Amino acid sequence: MPRKINIGEIQIGDGCPTYVVSEVGINHNGQLDIAKDLILAAKKAGVDGVKFQKRTPELCVPVDQRDQKRDTPWGYITYLEYRRKVEFGIEEYREIDEFCKEVEIPWFVSVWDEPSVDFMEQFNPICYKIPSAAVTDLGLLRKLRGTNRPLILSTGMSTLDQIRNAVAQIDVDNMIITHATSTYPCIPEELNLKMISTLKETFHCPVGYSGHEVGLIPSVVAVALGACLVERHITLDRAMWGSDQAASVEPGGFERLVKYIRVTELSLGDGVKMVYDSELPSRNRLRRFAG
Repeated sequence: MPRKINIGEIQIGDGCPTYVVSEVGINHNGQLDIAKDLILAAKKAGVDGVKFQKRTPELCVPVDQRDQKRDTPWGYITYLEYRRKVEFGIEEYREIDEFCKEVEIPWFVSVWDEPSVDFMEQFNPICYKIPSAAVTDLGLLRKLRGTNRPLILSTGMSTLDQIRNAVAQIDVDNMIITHATSTYPCIPEELNLKMISTLKETFHCPVGYSGHEVGLIPSVVAVALGACLVERHITLDRAMWGSDQAASVEPGGFERLVKYIRVTELSLGDGVKMVYDSELPSRNRLRRFAG
């Protein structure tokens, strides 16, 4: 039986309600007011937590991409300059921390490099997410294990052997693995939701799903297949500028997603066949023979 872990005050694992995460990521486009609007939308939808991303651009942008130019809301600038524009610093994260406490919603981040872990420790996060891009960053994995905080390991772009190697660097007793395909947006043929069962059978820990598809159905199906955590990107408008917006869910969609997940949880039952009291009138009216 896969073990359970706690993120903040909430227990996650088989038999527990699905932990639903709104991934703000960089969909705020470097604007704190948009970030706050996304937090409020997530709160209204009834999710369990919101997540951001923390990088050190100088470490995370490959050297051969730093000077590549692109059109952005700030003009035609280099990729490195763009990454700096969308990166929140200490003042913004202090405001996010205070705002989330004010509206009573937990928050945490994906950390992309070791200095970002040091940066986030001052906020005493409830957990850390390891992005799919960092599955092979053994130094970062070991540093995160040293925080003794719960870890959520995303597995996009990874082979099963790479996942095994990553798990060996961290504490499987305090970890959730999330199945993911790192295509934005991802076509149904490449979602491979049956990997949720494979990961549970392989690692015997709670397994979730980080979805990048268009629509809501696969994320709900993931719950029926055993995902204990579902993460989807949230956006105010899928037509907004930004690389993740098209694979994100708008506020009204997030409200429906949470509703569909809760209905799915109620519908799964326990697998034990029984005759419900609500069926008795139909049985008495329609069945001609006893036994």
